[in-house]
Amino acid sequence: MELIQHTADLSAYLAAGEAIDHDHPVVREVAARLAEGVADSYAYARSAYEFVRDTIPHSQDSGDPRVTWRASDVLRLRTGICHAKAHALAALLRAEDIPAALCYQRLARDDGAGHALHGLVAVRFRGAWHRQDPRGNRPGVDAQFSLAGERLAYVPDQKSNEMDYPVLYAEPHPVVLSALQAAPDRAALSAALPSEL
Repeated sequence: MELIQHTADLSAYLAAGEAIDHDHPVVREVAARLAEGVADSYAYARSAYEFVRDTIPHSQDSGDPRVTWRASDVLRLRTGICHAKAHALAALLRAEDIPAALCYQRLARDDGAGHALHGLVAVRFRGAWHRQDPRGNRPGVDAQFSLAGERLAYVPDQKSNEMDYPVLYAEPHPVVLSALQAAPDRAALSAALPSEL
């Protein structure tokens, strides 16, 4: 699949925003700590990915009812769904001048009730975008940081009307961000998350 930048200007994928607030002190502190002792930007990107994947539980897996959407809140409260964790990873990457985009998959819901959007990050290295999935591993899910072929949490099944969206966004898609911002808790968010872009 060819990944397509929603915005041609690469600087948009380095910018701070409402959700990817990499200018926030919490994000800057975590980024500085992760950058200590790493050899290069690739090693930093892997470290940031593993930090978000492994130390911030996916709220559905952990049963945490809180909804986070701003990167600094995800890092401070240590919880979030896939979209929130993607915002946190994008912020950590951008904090170290590594272009990062948000991208999405349409997947069948675990409860069998239709589909939901799943959030990912794409990182730019060696002149190309590489998708990464920081949702967090669990039995049956083994996502890994990779530039040599995708190691995502999920591979869409076209027979189940699942799909990858090829567009790379500099900011969260408005339908996703609106659902995150409006939800009082994770149960309400689960019901409100869009099923497609």
